[in-house]
Amino acid sequence: MMDEQDQNQQLPTSWALTTLGEIQLDTSRSILPSDTPSKMFELYSVPNFVEGKPEIVSGAEIGSNKKTVQVETVLLCGINPRINRVWIVGDFSPHTKIASTEWRQFAKQEGIDPKYLKYFMQTNSFRDFLASNASGVGGSLMRVQNSAFASYPFPVPPLPEQHRIVAKIEQLFSDLDAGVAALENAKQQLKRYRQSVLQSAVTGKLTADWRAAHQHELEPASTLLARIRAERKEKRNDKHKEVSSLNTSELEEPPEGWEWATIGEIAKSMKNGIYKEKEYYDHVGIACLRMYNIDNNGRIVWKDIKRMRLAKSEIEEYLLLPGDILVNRVNSRELVGKAAPIPKGLEDCVYESKNIRLRLWSDSFESGYVSYWFQSKGQAYFSFNAQQVVGMASINQVQLAAMPILIPSPIEQVKIVAEVERRLSVADQIEKTIDASLLQSERLRQSILKKAFSGNLVPQDPTDEPAEKLLERIRANREKQPNGKTKQLPLLNDTPKKKRRNTT
Repeated sequence: MMDEQDQNQQLPTSWALTTLGEIQLDTSRSILPSDTPSKMFELYSVPNFVEGKPEIVSGAEIGSNKKTVQVETVLLCGINPRINRVWIVGDFSPHTKIASTEWRQFAKQEGIDPKYLKYFMQTNSFRDFLASNASGVGGSLMRVQNSAFASYPFPVPPLPEQHRIVAKIEQLFSDLDAGVAALENAKQQLKRYRQSVLQSAVTGKLTADWRAAHQHELEPASTLLARIRAERKEKRNDKHKEVSSLNTSELEEPPEGWEWATIGEIAKSMKNGIYKEKEYYDHVGIACLRMYNIDNNGRIVWKDIKRMRLAKSEIEEYLLLPGDILVNRVNSRELVGKAAPIPKGLEDCVYESKNIRLRLWSDSFESGYVSYWFQSKGQAYFSFNAQQVVGMASINQVQLAAMPILIPSPIEQVKIVAEVERRLSVADQIEKTIDASLLQSERLRQSILKKAFSGNLVPQDPTDEPAEKLLERIRANREKQPNGKTKQLPLLNDTPKKKRRNTT
């Protein structure tokens, strides 16, 4: 953090440097809303911040102590991982306004524009400071106390200049927001384009013309499947049980030369991943792919790789080979069943228990094509068939084996993979460009804030009252309120009257 002398050298002469502790004023009092169950409140909870407006709720629905707040109070979240959320209390209703005790309050006072303070608290430097000064036992129990940022330097311009700075920030941010919205819309269009390509690929439309031109060269999928069924019957034993036939009466008519099958019919094996206690994980050993290493676009993502110390026999049992398909069997309902083929050239690795390894019967089946089927049809199938347990959805090998799949000839599978990769590679490049633009937009946003709080965003007006005069009035006002806050009412006992929502 820059010391006071250095900051003073960079600030305009009409500005003054103080600390957040000096301008913080907490005029709240503690309240237990459930003591007035029929009374309505305007509640500023931490979770509801993303909605952009408070909840209007009755006291009976609030199960913990709150703090009263006044209009234009700046609320700074001090709880991990939502540190740096900043909210200005509005006036959405005539009801008493209350806030979670997790907010650090800065009541409005003469000389400080609440929006100026809010934007200051949105700078990366302040966010990083809060994150590095949170204390507690870890995770969501990490909090930032008022004392942690009390001495944090706060540059104060004259009040009219604060208003000009806020107006300029909002003008520039409005333009940035419009650009970001356009970029996000483009990303959504790319997502729809990908789904359109995949849908076209696995229903035969993508290669319809090619198929017609090469019809005489293609082995019908029915011939391929008949051969596989014969091989399976010949090799049947305890490890290769007979696969039940598929009822196609309610399935769409396949393209010419294509055939309906099940995942179980085209699979040589399916195996759940390895489960080990945490002491088996180490910084050395064989890489272990987890549910997070399968992205939503059907690819293996090599990041945050965990490693395990395993016996040679365990590695051999759970080793992933090129052409295997890794299927996520435990996840949220919208993500369960996501899958990715194991590419060539990947470091030797195993896979953890929340995944299933799907190994195809022969090279006649393209793992890339099967993966595209999962991406196009998997979400609907697994969402319908998954079992929900404690917030997570799961699928098993029986459900996976029963999944219907349209099979084209081996040659057409190769053609489909090539055509999809060509189209999606263009989409990937466009998305990278969009992501780079979004990152640049955020950097520009921070650059605007940096200029704003160093006096370089708007010109100074020599007729403005110097900021030091504002600080004198703020200090005088604080002397009237011991410790910078009004006397609080004592906390009341929280005696629950009925089950209430989490209103942190």
